[in-house]
Amino acid sequence: MFGLFKKRSETEVLQKKYEKLMSQWHELSSVNRAESDKKYAEAEEILKKIEDLKG
Repeated sequence: MFGLFKKRSETEVLQKKYEKLMSQWHELSSVNRAESDKKYAEAEEILKKIEDLKG
C-alpha cells in the first residue's frame, strides 16, 4: 500500500510498454502479419532504450 504513490522510474515505464507491445504482437501474429511486424519493431525500439538506460 505504501508503494501506491511511488513514482515509477523511466525503465519501469518502458518495461510496461514493452510487455504490452509484445502481448499485442503475439495476438496479431496469427491474424495480421503486417500489423504484427509493426508491433514487434516498436517493441524492439523500446527494448533498445531500456538497454541504453541500464548500460
